[in-house]
Amino acid sequence: MKTLKGMTWDHSRGYDPMIATSEIFCKKHNNEISIEWDKRSLQAFADRPIEQMVDEYDLMVIDYPHVGEVSAKGLLQQFDVEQYNDQLDILNEQSVGLSHQSYNIDGHQWALAIDAATQVSCYREDLIDDVPTNWNDLLALAKNQKIIWPLKPVHAISSFYSIYNNITDEFDPLSKEFVDKEFGIQTLRMMKEISNCLIQDCFSMDPIRTAEILSETNDFYYAPYTYGFSNYSRKDYRKNILKYDNVIDLDGKGPHGTHLGGTGIAISNSSKYKDIALEYSYWIAGADCQQTIFYESGGQPGNSVAWQNKEINDHNNNFFIATRQTLDQAWVRPRHNGYMKFQDESGNIINEYLQSNIKEDTVMNKLSSMYLESFN
Repeated sequence: MKTLKGMTWDHSRGYDPMIATSEIFCKKHNNEISIEWDKRSLQAFADRPIEQMVDEYDLMVIDYPHVGEVSAKGLLQQFDVEQYNDQLDILNEQSVGLSHQSYNIDGHQWALAIDAATQVSCYREDLIDDVPTNWNDLLALAKNQKIIWPLKPVHAISSFYSIYNNITDEFDPLSKEFVDKEFGIQTLRMMKEISNCLIQDCFSMDPIRTAEILSETNDFYYAPYTYGFSNYSRKDYRKNILKYDNVIDLDGKGPHGTHLGGTGIAISNSSKYKDIALEYSYWIAGADCQQTIFYESGGQPGNSVAWQNKEINDHNNNFFIATRQTLDQAWVRPRHNGYMKFQDESGNIINEYLQSNIKEDTVMNKLSSMYLESFN
């Protein structure tokens, strides 16, 4: 028996599909293979360095900003190997937005997209009559205490980027200079305007908690920037069904520039079973698995064939069709080795700003200095 160990994240969307697909994969190999999965919190998923996992795990579900560290330190197996060239080309063509490409850096593919997500809007169709179409609409709804917005530090910086990229030119992640200061200040002020109307819990809230509150209570109607979770749009998943949609168009560009998320399957360079891990990874990222067992077991596919599947959309309140425009225009955040430290610290700064009297100019100066330091 060959036993592989895997690490994923702790939610039915992140864990259940890995269990279900592993069981089928192992049966295909006459149960001579076993894949055992551990799970970590959503925060640990974003924070824990891959370097701490490669000696313990063969397979890892990762977030794409880690690929700069991966490439610099040689931590993972590359997916661009000759025997899978044709399949890699197909997956590139079937990418939802830039999900597949986000794991490619320095000329190599370090993971395969198995889950596609970005910040989108979310609301209760049974409670809201008019969905906000501009910032003034959103502010009015916030003043009526009907807005909920996950602004835990890592999501505070995500929302900052999503708004900034929509009101001006998209931030170039290859530039060592941080965002334009004038528009950065405008973005902070827009966020502060809404956050002044929010419940305190929003500042420690993540998108899962947001979806739980929206689906289980009638206290709030709308979330303007939150990662899409298709599970909550499925019948009988929670008390009430959520509707996910594109984000507000703030400057006539459409729902452009939101903070791309999602997950990819990666293989440790220390694994003794790379051939098996490659076979499994390519299979679960492929269209056939993604639109059947992967979705049916609670996953949120990263393959566009599944996103276009009518039966899947009928099953989840048109989640994939309704948010696709935002996904296709989503923004790939910086991926250089050193960025993850900036992401953590910048989120703390914006989160603190939203709850205090710190001046926007002070925040922007600090963020710009920290971003430059992240390249050193």
